[in-house]
Amino acid sequence: MATENILLSGIVGSTAYGLAREGSDVDRLGMFAAPTEDFHGLHGPKETHVTTKPDNTLHEAAKWCRLALGGNPTVTELVWLPDELYEVRTPLGDELIGIRTTLLSAKRVRDAYLGYATQQFKRLYDRGDASASADTRRRTAKHARHLRRLCHQGFELYATGALTIRVEDPDDYHRFGEEVAADAMVALPLLQRYEAAFDETRSALPDQADEAPAEAWLRRVRAAYYTRSGP
Repeated sequence: MATENILLSGIVGSTAYGLAREGSDVDRLGMFAAPTEDFHGLHGPKETHVTTKPDNTLHEAAKWCRLALGGNPTVTELVWLPDELYEVRTPLGDELIGIRTTLLSAKRVRDAYLGYATQQFKRLYDRGDASASADTRRRTAKHARHLRRLCHQGFELYATGALTIRVEDPDDYHRFGEEVAADAMVALPLLQRYEAAFDETRSALPDQADEAPAEAWLRRVRAAYYTRSGP
């Protein structure tokens, strides 16, 4: 994908959260605009491009918007990154950052973040006890850190309408990961505590996202990347 088509891109994942350690991968996430005429034929453009070494995921603008409106945590963080983590930033990308709160809704944020966290717990539980290999324990600790992060960030977004990407105490997250790697059930009280917090808290977010700003933004993208050809 040509660089000039990228609207917004930055460093995400463990590096962004402050959880990276020596040897950690550097993950990048971005959004691009396919040429508007590519949508007019029998087959639309490819909506996601993934490369590894380095790890890089690019979603087409419309797909990114659909995922964000659905509360997808990984996609959502792209428009909440600290300024220094952006590697490509365009005027259209800045416009999207400016409407980021309109993409949010209480139920979808709760369902997505708690849903992802619950999936992580299932992975931890299914993986077994501390007698597993060193590689398995390492992956278990990583999933435990992300379970905790998803709970914390999801609740923050649900309760306040804002998202802080970097965690407050990375070392504490790593200690938690090691504890869970030794006993997966250590993670269950945390998950239950956040489930209760969601139940007891009135969300700052609306019941439904406002799709109109994203629709208008996407139409500006299509106009910007339209090139007339033929007679």
